[in-house]
Amino acid sequence: MADINFNEMIRPSGERSAEPAVGTDPRPPRWDIVELLFFAYRDFVGDADHVLEAFGFGRAHHRVVHFVCRYPGLTVADLLDVLRITKQSLSRVLKQLLDEGYIVQKAGDSDRRQRLLFATAKGEALVEKLARLQTERIDRALRDLGPGGAETVGKFLRAMIDRDDPDKVLQTILHGGAIAKDVT
Repeated sequence: MADINFNEMIRPSGERSAEPAVGTDPRPPRWDIVELLFFAYRDFVGDADHVLEAFGFGRAHHRVVHFVCRYPGLTVADLLDVLRITKQSLSRVLKQLLDEGYIVQKAGDSDRRQRLLFATAKGEALVEKLARLQTERIDRALRDLGPGGAETVGKFLRAMIDRDDPDKVLQTILHGGAIAKDVT
């Protein structure tokens, strides 16, 4: 990654240079959208955070149980791809969800080494509760956008997603297909 010399962009008097540094985009950053996304994310996940606290869970637990519930039979390897985290990061969270009965793990039919994950009724109930809270926030936000608003927001969010190395879940979401499962 190239180093940026911020000293060249700011004059000794504290004024910014009128000319952008070589190789930079002359357009200013979209501070408005960047900051709105920060605050929208904070409040969107904050609704769920309050519920999760009562269970001794955090956002990592939420993401794991969400994707396991939504995509039954998801392998541990695929979950790692979806979350883009290390095995070590997933291990503690997954163990707690397994130990407390929110998720079960089964061996694959064709490959017994494969670990398939499924939400229990308890896990499904938690995901449903959290999704309803978040859906209420989404519905309030969409109410003022009028016809086609949800479609526009969906297009915007899809366009924000990095698709260089899509995982199975992302492919399913973007293309409306089904994940091939090796389920007992």
